[in-house]
Amino acid sequence: MAYSGGLDSHCLIHALTCLAPELPALIAVHVDHGLNAASGRWAQHCGSVCAQLQVPYRSLRVQVQPESGKSLEAMARTARYGVLAQVIEPGEVLLTAHHQDDQAETMLLQLLRGAGPRGLAAMPFLAPFHAGYLARPLLDYSRSDLLVYARTAGLSWVEDDSNMDPRYDRNYLRHKVFPLLLDRWPATSTTLTRAAVHQAEAASLLEFLATQDLPAVVGARPDTLQISALLALGSMRARNLLRHWIRSNGYEIPSAAKLEQILTEAAASRWDATPQITWAGVELRRYRDLLYLMSPLSSLPAPDWQLEWNNLGAPLRLPWGILTAQQTFGEGLAGSACAQGVTVRLRQGGERLRLAGNTHNRPLKDFWQVAGIPPWERIRTPLLFLGEELASVPGIGLSHRFQAQPGEIGWEFEWLRLDDRCVSMRSKS
Repeated sequence: MAYSGGLDSHCLIHALTCLAPELPALIAVHVDHGLNAASGRWAQHCGSVCAQLQVPYRSLRVQVQPESGKSLEAMARTARYGVLAQVIEPGEVLLTAHHQDDQAETMLLQLLRGAGPRGLAAMPFLAPFHAGYLARPLLDYSRSDLLVYARTAGLSWVEDDSNMDPRYDRNYLRHKVFPLLLDRWPATSTTLTRAAVHQAEAASLLEFLATQDLPAVVGARPDTLQISALLALGSMRARNLLRHWIRSNGYEIPSAAKLEQILTEAAASRWDATPQITWAGVELRRYRDLLYLMSPLSSLPAPDWQLEWNNLGAPLRLPWGILTAQQTFGEGLAGSACAQGVTVRLRQGGERLRLAGNTHNRPLKDFWQVAGIPPWERIRTPLLFLGEELASVPGIGLSHRFQAQPGEIGWEFEWLRLDDRCVSMRSKS
């Protein structure tokens, strides 16, 4: 369990040790953010409590560097869960001491940020968490319930003075807003928690709808969507599907304004346009009737860049991908032609290729257009030259002049792109 040493987590670890014979083995993990001068004493306090309760204890330290324009609370939370994720083994459960008041505060914060049903659902009792699960067993109990429990059990806990600082949004709600709400509506926390359950149900239904819509809209790759099919859903279902698709690909969901921009600028642009929309750590691009979702593409070297690949048996690692070669017989580039090594270059324009079995040289761009390769992938695809002649293009094919003959040793090449979720392209006969 996550053990901060505060009131909430002390109540949880005490209650769990009382139930120890009925529970699996318990380990307490304390995360020291180093943001408070007293954090070292808190870690020692947690260690002492765990020793008294005979609970195995680990203290982990994380570094949180404040960044302009970013919430220190959010950065600390991200760092905390990041290090906790590293200690969770498959099938294990991370327990946290979030309670009913935390749930109500979270929902109100999400409401003030304009969140939809998924955000307003706040914190679930149980959710997948990296290799295991995250559980919050105290969500039905208020802070006042825990305070009564702690005093009855004679517990002592640490107090983080930053929890009183109203500059932080959650503290402002807790100390300025909620007292007024509770004075007028005493059941505020219970009511907001119940509303969060309703929002969770609505979010589940929207998620189910998106899973039903996705198969008819997703492209050949999971990081692509067919624009015509997306627009046919109508704006509300399209936005719902976009959120699900982006999230299922492991990216952060954009703001409502960005979602609208995707529909009005990217999806509704001309068929031959290549618009690009970006948000935190994500790029969305259009090519023809497809939307492509990806991490920001890395920069490329100068157009005249080239690299000699003399040992085809060893992968050639580039900043944006990996080239590998596999030895074959009667297929791929002839081994004799590759004996002096292969030169790897990027597209400069004007390249031509006559594929094995064809009778004419054609511009490389024609092959890429027929294959539906987007422009940003073309300029990142390594071209394999023998001397000054283009010999092989991953995903397209190889030159008829260098094709291995039956029974002859050959080489087949594979290009693994790292910029957009490891898409693989082969070059063979």
